[in-house]
Amino acid sequence: MRNMKKIIGLAVLATAAGVGAANAEGTVSANIALTSDYVFRGVSLSDNGPAIQGGFDYEAEMFYAGVWASSLTEDMEIDLYAGLTPSTGPVDWDIGIIGYFYPGADDDGAEFDYGEFKLGASHDLSEQFNIGGAVYFASENYGDTGEALYLEINGAYQVNDAFAINAAYGNQNIEEPAGPGTEDDYNTWNIGATWAMHGFEIDLRYHDTDIEPGTNIEAYTYGESSYDSNFVITIGRSL
Repeated sequence: MRNMKKIIGLAVLATAAGVGAANAEGTVSANIALTSDYVFRGVSLSDNGPAIQGGFDYEAEMFYAGVWASSLTEDMEIDLYAGLTPSTGPVDWDIGIIGYFYPGADDDGAEFDYGEFKLGASHDLSEQFNIGGAVYFASENYGDTGEALYLEINGAYQVNDAFAINAAYGNQNIEEPAGPGTEDDYNTWNIGATWAMHGFEIDLRYHDTDIEPGTNIEAYTYGESSYDSNFVITIGRSL
């Protein structure tokens, strides 16, 4: 199976950036989190168990870059990313690249490390309500499974300074999830709420997919328990 990554649009606290240290050239921030299950695009990557996560971010005007890491079932994932965030009228863009690396994985039979291109867009419908969407494309996906395309729509409603509700719906298509000639896809969705209190952020989220046992796409998971519906709680803090 493929060991995937974090972001679900606007919502996942494990990657929340903090205020950080500002200077004339940009802002550096750090974050750390403990989650009850590392779920990425609807699939558990930590065997339905807890994971420790954290990273560093740099922002300067439209440019951003960072590194993020998470424990996995047997090893760890390290992500490097960078991009630009220009605006055209009412639309805010996110144009970037993400590299996924698994330094502790057994690499003999397949190539686990890979990269994705990202194009995201969002719009504030009001001071409280934001909608967005994103496209992620990998030309050589995890484990030599060929091209992969992930499409997502998301939204967030900021109830007040300390509480927000957010959700996302996505479709993951993989060229060869179970070998040559086995292109397949699945849908995934999540909804949750985020609380900020005493310097911490708590996220409670429901994840689900439409993956069916025996399908080609199931070969890309850790088995039925990894893609079953799941409630996840994450406690994060900016450093």
